Amino acid sequence: MAVNWAQVLFNSAITGSIYLLGAVGLSMTYSLSAFPNFAHAEFITLGAFIGYFVAEQLGLGLPAALIVAFLVTGGVGFLCYRGLFQPLAKRGATIIHLMVASIALGFILRHSIGAIWSWRPLYFTTSWPAFDLGQIRVTGLWLSLIFVAVALAFVMHLVLTRTKIGKAIRATSSNPELALASGINIDRVIWLTWFIGAGLAAVAGIFRAADTQIWPMTGWDIILPIFAVVILGGIGNFYGAIAAALIVGLAENIGVVALAALGLSTSYRIGIAFVILIITLIVKPEGLAMLFRRT
Repeated sequence: MAVNWAQVLFNSAITGSIYLLGAVGLSMTYSLSAFPNFAHAEFITLGAFIGYFVAEQLGLGLPAALIVAFLVTGGVGFLCYRGLFQPLAKRGATIIHLMVASIALGFILRHSIGAIWSWRPLYFTTSWPAFDLGQIRVTGLWLSLIFVAVALAFVMHLVLTRTKIGKAIRATSSNPELALASGINIDRVIWLTWFIGAGLAAVAGIFRAADTQIWPMTGWDIILPIFAVVILGGIGNFYGAIAAALIVGLAENIGVVALAALGLSTSYRIGIAFVILIITLIVKPEGLAMLFRRT
């Protein structure tokens, strides 16, 4: 059977868009806070459930769900850093301490979400009719996802390059000591970054849930490919994360074609992100950072 490569490329854009939304915030907080936040998976999940509550239970629709989930989950991300990670860091916690704390926080958030909404899968009921654009099968949801990912990436580019806070984020990421000596309030920069990062994770969670299902493990199901994107793109590198998201998305979808051709289960696609992660760490630990200006 001939492979529809146009569809494969479009599917790669869909996958890459979700990974991009999930990875940008994680990459930035990882760079500024100097530890990998595994609770980022639960920010994705929380955003998905808040979006479900707003869109389905309140009946306000997907646009309102995206806005509310971004703001609420962003606030939760800020509170998690301000109430847990920042005090630990100021008491001399190492990267291992902070990473374990993030795993513990994720466990608490995940089971709290399960207690509130239950562990059974839920589904968005909004109908997204499929239609053909030439050789490509698309839905309104997929087009919306790609549009939102591109729009938010463009907005983040403008924020990072044209605004005072964006320049402060880049300065803090590149050299915290010099940024502090220049009069930049590093704490406020990190607080804002955690807010934005968690908010973007919520947007990724809503689109992931609307396209598949929603349950308390929604974020954990995609957090490892997102970490692969962060490492491949270069920690703290916004433009590297964009490129890496597209690369991982493309690799996964080509991998699905290869797995199907070999008669293997496509559930092994998750292993492709691990392969990319391992190769990157061995061959080029800094990822794509050398190709893009650090944010």
